[in-house]
Amino acid sequence: QVQLVESGGGLVQAGGSLRLSCAASGGTFSSLAMGWFRQAPGKEREFVAAIRWSGAHKVFGDAVKGRFTISRDNDKNTIDLHMNSLKPEDTAVYYCASTYLDYGSPIPMTERSYNYWGQGTQVTVSS
Repeated sequence: QVQLVESGGGLVQAGGSLRLSCAASGGTFSSLAMGWFRQAPGKEREFVAAIRWSGAHKVFGDAVKGRFTISRDNDKNTIDLHMNSLKPEDTAVYYCASTYLDYGSPIPMTERSYNYWGQGTQVTVSS
């Protein structure tokens, strides 16, 4: 059983930056894909970004390409989402998710592909 805990949400002005962290425990990390999703009020959950725990492969949702990056912090054992050039439409609850991934399989970008979820952290971007 993988446990995920997000941190780093908050309020930021448009154009600013924010970093979210997801701490994972209880799993075989080398086999995990780690993803970030977000859900704004009244909208469906949306894929943001994902990475293999090894850090070798990353994928991004169209809405955040070129603005967000994702990385692994080896010292803290976390997956970090670096959000730059934030817009009011980035306002949402951001969720960390993970799933076990076979070697060579593509990183999934759909909600149903992820088995483990964090509790979510609020990000609010003011205009």
